[in-house]
Amino acid sequence: MLVTAFAPITWGASYYVTRHLLPADSPLWGSALRALPAGLILLLVARRLPHGSWWWRSLVLGTLNMGAFFVLVYVAAQLLPTSIAATVMATSPLVMMLIAWALVAQRPALPAVAGGVLGLVGVAAMVLTGAGTLDARGLVASVTAMLMSSVGFVLAQRWRDDAVDVLSSTAWQLVAGGLTLLVAAFVVEGAPPALDAPAWGGLAFLSLAATALAYLAWFAGLRHLPAGTVGLVGLLNPVTGLALGLLVGGERLSAQQAVGALVVLAGVTLGHPALSHRARAARGLARAVGALPDDSRRGVGAPTLDSPALGAPAPDAPALDVAALDVATPDQSVSGRARVGSATGSR
Repeated sequence: MLVTAFAPITWGASYYVTRHLLPADSPLWGSALRALPAGLILLLVARRLPHGSWWWRSLVLGTLNMGAFFVLVYVAAQLLPTSIAATVMATSPLVMMLIAWALVAQRPALPAVAGGVLGLVGVAAMVLTGAGTLDARGLVASVTAMLMSSVGFVLAQRWRDDAVDVLSSTAWQLVAGGLTLLVAAFVVEGAPPALDAPAWGGLAFLSLAATALAYLAWFAGLRHLPAGTVGLVGLLNPVTGLALGLLVGGERLSAQQAVGALVVLAGVTLGHPALSHRARAARGLARAVGALPDDSRRGVGAPTLDSPALGAPAPDAPALDVAALDVATPDQSVSGRARVGSATGSR
């Protein structure tokens, strides 16, 4: 879990780094220099090129998850306070669930819908402030980035291939997105900007820590931890952004914006009821194990839960309560929804 937490922490810090260290008028170059070096490093480690449909899939996913996404996040970070930009992106896991419902017929659970509505109310409270200090262009960029990355992660979940490892797929997406950004930067912005030492340091942090290592840590967490747990870890993204903006960046939130930020965090937490889900699963498993014969519970020379010997209940034991295990049937696709809903974070 500590490894996975590295990703949302660095993503939350990326707003502050972009706003205070990188040039505001070079979003394409800033994004290209973030994505392409990270992708090339991972590609050298993976030593594997795309094959078949993964050529065009890498281009699509690289554009949605990295290319266009990095540009929009760059613009949002320059035009919005760090705390606001990070908190708007906190609704990404919940929006992703709704997009998965529309695109791949994965119906979200009621808590996810309620959390999504609560999160949107919180965002509205933050951006519809009477102070008039928020840049509309930054808000549009932030919301668009959230929507694009949500679609990208839903497609990545739909196209998941067990034959393609996390390192390779991440490298392909970053290289594809980085090359697209490189061409766009030359065409739109011309020659690369002159950067000072702090800017190069910021780019090094963004490319190596907040991109290469962060994406690997995040996707590794999705494979080795319960998806709901990863989703809760993703809350460190807006928390980090808020903390850096308020404590280091000298930003100030109005009372309405502070309440809105708390409502967003409450909505995201409600939309990821991982702790209650795991508690129900543990209780169900305990009841199921309690229904097994005594020698099965002792575990000495006895079959385990995944043993073929448990294919049928013992003659004098009640039937195994499958419903109590809170395990989804294939048509429910609960585990798939959990993976899609928590692949976040909104970098």
